Amino acid sequence: MVRLAAEDSDDLTIVSAQMQDALVRAADMRYLPKKHQFVLAANRFAWDAQPKQERRRCGLAVNGVLAAQRIGFATVEPDTILSLLSIIFHPEGELDGYMLLTFSDGPSIRLKVECIDVQMADMGDGWPSQSTPQHGD
Repeated sequence: MVRLAAEDSDDLTIVSAQMQDALVRAADMRYLPKKHQFVLAANRFAWDAQPKQERRRCGLAVNGVLAAQRIGFATVEPDTILSLLSIIFHPEGELDGYMLLTFSDGPSIRLKVECIDVQMADMGDGWPSQSTPQHGD
């Protein structure tokens, strides 16, 4: 089981790598403006368990979120399963900037953040996955 925190770009790169190819139901993502938080629950491919092929239920929380924007979600239904490709921070000031969560087939979420403050944690044991996600060259 993995539990990670990110407070800078290097940390976020590690979280992004662990979350790559996580399967997220569109309805399992929420921006909580009163808490300044964006959260999601996903079935992540357990890259840390290789060569074993398994997925684990995982939670991700981004704190210090000032605004959230969904891009390319016009045709995405709540039960649509999206595959998370990356989480990247783009600085705008000394600490602030925005995070871009990019999904396969085009949708993304842009989060305006005060700083990098991300927590990721597995929420239980894994289960067998039929295959290892593949990426074209």
